Amino acid sequence: MRARALARYLRACARPVADRLRFGGAQLRVVREAYDTVGFTPLPRGTKVHAVSEQHGDGQVTGVWLTARDADESAGVVLYLHGGGFVLGSPRTHRHLAALLSQASGMPVLLLDYRRAPEHPYPAAADDALAAYQWLLDQGHPADKVVLASDSAGGHLAAWLLRGLARRRAAMPGAAVFWSPFLDLTCSELDARDAECRDPYIPPVRAREVAALYAGSFGVDHPGLDVFRGPKRRWPPTLVQVGGTECLLADSRRLADVLAAAGVHCELQVWPGQVHVFPAFYPIVPEGRLAIGQAGVFLREVVARPLAA
Repeated sequence: MRARALARYLRACARPVADRLRFGGAQLRVVREAYDTVGFTPLPRGTKVHAVSEQHGDGQVTGVWLTARDADESAGVVLYLHGGGFVLGSPRTHRHLAALLSQASGMPVLLLDYRRAPEHPYPAAADDALAAYQWLLDQGHPADKVVLASDSAGGHLAAWLLRGLARRRAAMPGAAVFWSPFLDLTCSELDARDAECRDPYIPPVRAREVAALYAGSFGVDHPGLDVFRGPKRRWPPTLVQVGGTECLLADSRRLADVLAAAGVHCELQVWPGQVHVFPAFYPIVPEGRLAIGQAGVFLREVVARPLAA
């Protein structure tokens, strides 16, 4: 009931606003400030928060460590790449989600504060994700004890990171969790899907806009931005959780198909009636908390005992 009520509310209130938005100039600043209000969601009791800002190689690793009361880094660490269409989002908007994932997985979570478009187009955010992963390895965390978690546009950064590591035959993370990933920046299937099932708050036109802002001079059809290209055999066990109402649903299904064809352990969960990145709505929607709990169990089990394809 709550999920249906949330979807109806978003279709009536959020989608009309999103249809008219433009991510540029003063309007972008206003939208970012409004989006930051999500950060007022209380964190689980006992969560420790520690800011990180360290030079690594030619870049800077900036973010926030969120450690639940019973989390232990000896069990592993999570690198979280937040969503927001490459132009929105920050540790402030996603700290409640990362903190609950720390509680569910029993691992500290590094919520990365990567550079955003349009001020910093591709490959700035992708380079930041790679620098954060390498920084964690340099801190002494074994690669198989480092796991990736991401939502929406952060899913593209996670897939880009995994694709690059696989091509270089570098050490891979132990697991990956994708919540409603935004992977195909050409947005080739969004209009047809939205016509079939109107997305409660993600208009295809806005998805195309943020994809173009992130791609910058490279263009959305640049091979370097196509995360479906390249070998997938070395990818880690993967969990994909996506809402059944999303216009981005095809991205999740395509990722699962590509990984399955490569023999990678991939679990795709399509949650009926749920909206884009529904785990972020866990204070309202019970299924959000349930999905986060399942993601935490998945990460614990994979790190403790690698899963077969």
